[in-house]
Amino acid sequence: MEIARVLRADLLLKLSLAVVLGGIIGFEREIAGKPAGLRTNILICIGAALLMDVSTRIGLVDGHRVGDPARIAAQIVSGVGFLGAGTIMQAQGMVTGLTSAATIWVVAAIGMTVGAGYYIEGMGAGLLVTFVLGGLGRIEHWVRRARRTVSATIRTRPGTEEATVATTLHAHGIRIEGRQMFDHDRDRTFELKLSGPSRQFDIATAALLAREDVFGVHLD
Repeated sequence: MEIARVLRADLLLKLSLAVVLGGIIGFEREIAGKPAGLRTNILICIGAALLMDVSTRIGLVDGHRVGDPARIAAQIVSGVGFLGAGTIMQAQGMVTGLTSAATIWVVAAIGMTVGAGYYIEGMGAGLLVTFVLGGLGRIEHWVRRARRTVSATIRTRPGTEEATVATTLHAHGIRIEGRQMFDHDRDRTFELKLSGPSRQFDIATAALLAREDVFGVHLD
């Protein structure tokens, strides 16, 4: 019993479970080619579990609690936000990395759950997150392939022909169903009704914004 207390067999179990759960989620992210992959998710889960264990034990003196066990846990929640923010990128009107950021956040939560000693809850959450990332990815892919109709406002350089805008849209599978054009002193604005596969709108938007004669694109 003394050896088990010194070597902290319970902590070893927590960290091992954190490796397994973080590894399962990280493995799925690695296969998907995401920046926060296997090692990243494992390290986040281990770190959160370790800090949560420290948080629950640091305020104990002779079996009596003299501090707030939530103080370190609260810092994990806010601190992991910096990692999540680092995976979110914004370029030319497109935002990427939100799923990776959310994964980092939930992996830290799983690590905290395991570190607090709630093994069943941690395992259940880990399996559920893996299902959401892996299983629901196919549904998300199907939804993005489904066709939808949106309204678009495209600001361009004065004198820009509609045909140049239409060519870029058509190259990405987007059709113009309705159109209006407004000329101003500093720009020409197209109010368009567009139809096409859901996943193509972000790609087409990025292609339009890459043009020097396009000032901005807004989809409703």
